Amino acid sequence: MFEYTRNQFQDLLDQVAHHSKRLGASAWSADVSESFGLAVNVRKGAVETIEQNRDKGLSVTVYSGQRRGNASTSDFSAQAISQTLEAAFHIARFTAEDDCAGLPEAELLATEQRDFDQYHPWDLTAEQAIGLAKRMERAAFDVSPLVSNSEGASVNTGQSHYLSANSLGFVGGGPYSRHTMAVSPIAGAGEDMQRDDWYSSASHVARLAEPERIGQYAAQRALAKLGARKLKTRRVPVLFEAPLAAGLLGSLVQATSGSALYRRSTFMLDSLGKSVLPSHIDVIEDPFIPAELGSGSFDSEGVRTSRRELVSGGVLQGYFLSTYSARKLGMKTTGNAGGAHNLSLTSRLTPMGDDLPAMLRRLGTGLLVTDLMGQGVNYVTGDYSRGASGYWVHRGVIQYPVQEITIAGNLAQMFKGIVAVGADVMTRGTKRTGSILIDEMAIAG
Repeated sequence: MFEYTRNQFQDLLDQVAHHSKRLGASAWSADVSESFGLAVNVRKGAVETIEQNRDKGLSVTVYSGQRRGNASTSDFSAQAISQTLEAAFHIARFTAEDDCAGLPEAELLATEQRDFDQYHPWDLTAEQAIGLAKRMERAAFDVSPLVSNSEGASVNTGQSHYLSANSLGFVGGGPYSRHTMAVSPIAGAGEDMQRDDWYSSASHVARLAEPERIGQYAAQRALAKLGARKLKTRRVPVLFEAPLAAGLLGSLVQATSGSALYRRSTFMLDSLGKSVLPSHIDVIEDPFIPAELGSGSFDSEGVRTSRRELVSGGVLQGYFLSTYSARKLGMKTTGNAGGAHNLSLTSRLTPMGDDLPAMLRRLGTGLLVTDLMGQGVNYVTGDYSRGASGYWVHRGVIQYPVQEITIAGNLAQMFKGIVAVGADVMTRGTKRTGSILIDEMAIAG
């Protein structure tokens, strides 16, 4: 289904090598890729958009000593590749030297690659995609007459393949796919209207939820919000629903990323080997899980990946470093150029049956958060303040929905204040966790 083969990609990279040598570059790296996909959106049974895309690109980085230049092109002709290399080399010549710039050490590059079963193309026509979107939305409307509007239902499918190489002999790449179905129904009328959404995403269509189940669940979530109230300002335990709990795990990644550390723009400076989470919490990074989006034998620089305990018994065991950030810190890359690989947060105290109802009982009286708004996180200080909505819980039972509130705290204290992690595990992107219960946060009404 692709226009270019892996061998043709290799030919393009060979041209990059040839022109880099001709120009006198001391080192080079390049990535070539091709992708295509289909996206449709339906609202109230009518087709709003149909988009089909096919893209390709070649990005090159060349070094003149410790000067670096980058350029890219979507034209794969020999002349365009030559001009792109010349542009990158010209940039490198007039860029300031950086003693941390350069390719990874050769011994760190991946020499073996595994197939992680990430490529399952979906031969889906626009008509079929429209049919799936309509089924999702119709299932939402059928839940209740109170669900009478919608922000739309969408179906997206995409396939890509790529090849990366550098002047140290690394070559790696392959195909992958990602498919998503989503719907956002609106319930209620007049001044009491609520929306919610749900989606399913996977590399293999067989792992997607049924359209009807997605629509029904999204509608049930919207209906449950009707009659939402405000809360008076107070301090209470807060339970983050699993999809939002994945965002807390993302905050941990951001705070321990190399770029934040060497810029000294994180509250987790010098935290390696120190307790940052409760002693019952572990965080594992595993890039070798079949069919997961975060799996891979190497990072975006070609450095081999490895399974590691990022947090063990609450103690931080490692950062997220690229080659450049590692050199800035006087450390070694962790194979995380391009991001984290399949993070999983677990608690040694979580029973197998500790589902959401069990977590509500653990919460007792407090707030279940199901939606967050805004970007109120200061990673320099750790201060956390987000608009929120969810449900007030009393003695382990949901009492009523709440909205127009703000939750606030400090990430360092929030991380230390994790009381429990639920067995209601969900994967969002490359992060996997159950709901997370924090001992206390401030709620502003």
